[in-house]
Amino acid sequence: MTKTEIRRMVKGRRELLSMEQVAGYSRELLDHFSLLDFSSIKTIHMFLPIAEKKEPDTFLFIDWLQENHPGIKILVPKADFETALMQHYVYEGRDGLEKNLYDILEPAKGVVYDGEIDLVLVPLLAFDFRGYRVGYGKGFYDRFLTGLSTRKIGLSFFEPMDDIEDVHENDIRLDACITPLKMYSF
Repeated sequence: MTKTEIRRMVKGRRELLSMEQVAGYSRELLDHFSLLDFSSIKTIHMFLPIAEKKEPDTFLFIDWLQENHPGIKILVPKADFETALMQHYVYEGRDGLEKNLYDILEPAKGVVYDGEIDLVLVPLLAFDFRGYRVGYGKGFYDRFLTGLSTRKIGLSFFEPMDDIEDVHENDIRLDACITPLKMYSF
């Protein structure tokens, strides 16, 4: 299937999920995430969930990290839709977030971070067995991850597709993807 076909199909599958299913799948993703080795991780870039699109609830991950690994710096993105680039802000709590024009929670202000990032949790709609992902099609994460030697882990409510037909040379492969059932490594 092509990315366009996959986007349409997976968006439809997500729309059918109840909020209880989203919450349950998010907890299962966190269960797998919590088994990672965090001993050498100092910074984690974490996307914030778009609740209207029934994305994984990464606030569960943030809360877990703050409780279990308070020394890890959590970074969240702020998108510039004119340049299709992101800035990374130190997460300072939910009170400092507001929705942009696309209903994406972002830091209203705060500390911009431009240092090393040890782990990136990558949003996606779908992924395949080779580690390629289908996002929303704007390329924010592919641009961000280009040339970045960090561990890239996707979060998906659904198991992998056999193959994404139209992978582009600029598409960045994931190192792993967590689903409610297991973690896939590539």
